[in-house]
Amino acid sequence: MHEANRQLRRGADPQIGRERGRARELTALNVDVHDERGLHLAVREHERSRHEIGGLGVRMQRCREQHHDREQAAHGATVARVLVALALVAALAACQHDTADKPSAFYNWDDRQVHCAINLDTYARNDIDSIKAGLDRALDRGEVIELYAHDPGRTVEWEKIEAVLAAITSRGLPYYTYADFVGGAEPGPGVALSFDDAYIDHWLTGSELYAQYGARLTFFIAYVDNLSPGQRAALHELAARGHAIEAHGIDHLRAPRYVEEHGLAAYIADEVAPSIELLRADGFDVTSFAYPYGARTAEIDRAVLEHVPLVRSVSFTWTSPATDPCPH
Repeated sequence: MHEANRQLRRGADPQIGRERGRARELTALNVDVHDERGLHLAVREHERSRHEIGGLGVRMQRCREQHHDREQAAHGATVARVLVALALVAALAACQHDTADKPSAFYNWDDRQVHCAINLDTYARNDIDSIKAGLDRALDRGEVIELYAHDPGRTVEWEKIEAVLAAITSRGLPYYTYADFVGGAEPGPGVALSFDDAYIDHWLTGSELYAQYGARLTFFIAYVDNLSPGQRAALHELAARGHAIEAHGIDHLRAPRYVEEHGLAAYIADEVAPSIELLRADGFDVTSFAYPYGARTAEIDRAVLEHVPLVRSVSFTWTSPATDPCPH
């Protein structure tokens, strides 16, 4: 990376572009719906509110017995907050969509350059039946379903990962990496399964599981300039096992926000180009870039596609008050 680019990043407001600590700042009823980690935090807080209900009847009776207006008013406010939280949880559950109903996450071999994947992490509430429905669609229509997760064992249970792999195997679906799409793979039904960010040690622990099911995965790597020698060695081991190593940025920046604050050229220079160049310099044949949080615009797509043949965004399986980042 050029020294001027490093100085730009160091001089920027750490709250602009650097997303590592944003989830801690989100409150339960103030959700940034583009930030999946923020959604996870909010949903957990809302579900925790459910446990308060059991004691509400007791508190109401106590308030009536004491005839204390102040406590009664405070209690009423508590009830209102719980009801609002429960209503939001119910709305999230009611607005969930089946994986098979999200056409943007299925590649039909139309040579598109902007791909989208559906989240498998627990907080996305995308259960195994929904995923199986998506696999059935891919098999029936000759499409590739695109799925992704982050940190196996934490953001998604290993049991769910194995259940997905088993469902793929039972349907005889082959695996495609994003490098396969770029390289002109033979069209047909299949699965593109990827992991994002830099949970490299955890990814590596699943190597035997992947091999058991014949899975070839794509690993999109963020924080490329801050990887330890052990992490770099682990990436090479994953590549040697047939998996693809692709770019996911230097600082996991939210592209539209950073472009608005610093300009498109700065986003490419600070986030995109160095993440690709560093991986290539380390021996990886980078063919694609996954947007952090899936956040993108058509303008940003055009700029990033000057550096790689393919970009990957995400598609929501829930109704959001914000726009789904996947192009339609």
